[in-house]
Amino acid sequence: MFKEFKDFIARGNVMDMAVGIIMGAAFTAIVGSMVGDLIMPVIGVATSGVDFADKFVALDGEIYANLKAAQDAGAPVLTYGVFINAVINFLIISFVVFMLVKGVNKLKKQAESEAAAPAAIPADVALLREIRDLLAAKK
Repeated sequence: MFKEFKDFIARGNVMDMAVGIIMGAAFTAIVGSMVGDLIMPVIGVATSGVDFADKFVALDGEIYANLKAAQDAGAPVLTYGVFINAVINFLIISFVVFMLVKGVNKLKKQAESEAAAPAAIPADVALLREIRDLLAAKK
């Protein structure tokens, strides 16, 4: 059983997945900071400072000054503003990841096209081929 486990871990797919998870965790911090620190403030300015996080509906029929007051009172609340923020964050993060993947794919295509381009035939090889073809034509 230990040998099977060792073979499983040694496979390339498992190692690739581990690297992907580690890189994804590190990338999450970068994207989260970009969304929270760079993009959301711009959206806040564009929406005149509207903060969806404090939008809620108290299910007990009472009116509360803010979400914290409703939660402190123990009222059941639907925090639809938090959901709206989560959707906005998801859309922004999805767009950022899309742009990143698009850029990486463009770089991969460039590298593949450069690698796929046939190398120029050296002059001496071209001359030898020409001589070969002339000798074959004489026969």
